[in-house]
Amino acid sequence: MEKLNLICVDDQREVLSAVLQDLAPLKSWINIEECESADEALDLMDELDSEGGHIALVLSDHVMPGKSGVELLTDVSHDYRFLRTKKVLLTGQATHQDTIIAINRARIESYIEKPWNADELRALVTRLVTEFVFDKGLEYTDYQENLDQQVVLNRLR
Repeated sequence: MEKLNLICVDDQREVLSAVLQDLAPLKSWINIEECESADEALDLMDELDSEGGHIALVLSDHVMPGKSGVELLTDVSHDYRFLRTKKVLLTGQATHQDTIIAINRARIESYIEKPWNADELRALVTRLVTEFVFDKGLEYTDYQENLDQQVVLNRLR
């Protein structure tokens, strides 16, 4: 089974801890990493990629010191190594213009407002990671019991 990685990025430790707690049930099949800045996330992505790990999803806050979440997700979107990586913006402070830029430049799959619903967040992550598994051509049966079954059915048709 190939290693799937989810990277959560937020400069506020309490928010990052809450996201990690809500996603904890997924740890049995997804390696969940945490970063407190965009630069830390990009460095981690380089490291995981060099080790042969798959970056299935990056979940990022928008307003952070230095590089914003939209800038981070745009960088990810433009890196050939991560063309299939799914991207989610999780924020309570993005403007309408920020959201448009995130969609157009960063090609995000989803935008979630804070505060989020834990069940909906887990369902979204499961759906997007399932899509990643199929997009990358990974052996989906290795993860069968954890995948979003509707996505599996649609992809197998």
